[in-house]
Amino acid sequence: MATTTASISIASSDIIPGMAMNYYKTATLNKAGGCVGLEKIQSGTREYTSASQVELLDESVVTTDKANKVYIKNLSTDATEWIEVAMQAEVLGRLYAGDWMFIPWSAGSSNNIQVQPSVASSMKLEYVLVHE
Repeated sequence: MATTTASISIASSDIIPGMAMNYYKTATLNKAGGCVGLEKIQSGTREYTSASQVELLDESVVTTDKANKVYIKNLSTDATEWIEVAMQAEVLGRLYAGDWMFIPWSAGSSNNIQVQPSVASSMKLEYVLVHE
């Protein structure tokens, strides 16, 4: 049985002056409706040279309506560059230079994940899809 875990750690000493904050959580990523770990992974780096919206992931790579998890990171180091992430024409948000996101994904017809770079020059992102 595969065991896949995800964790996040957030620490700051200056969000609230005089009060340090430390937050750490971890989760085991299991298949839908059970305790068996997710065992398939697809990952890569993509480079975009257009400001047009393109599909990053489509439902053909996963089992629809199952426990799919997606990590996306904007690899740009230019603070003025961002990547807009959308699903079903609904914008989820922008990933600015160095920003990342980790979300569950209920893949299905027209639930494809699209990205749109803010500039037409070379922008890179990395992604990891953990799925059933």
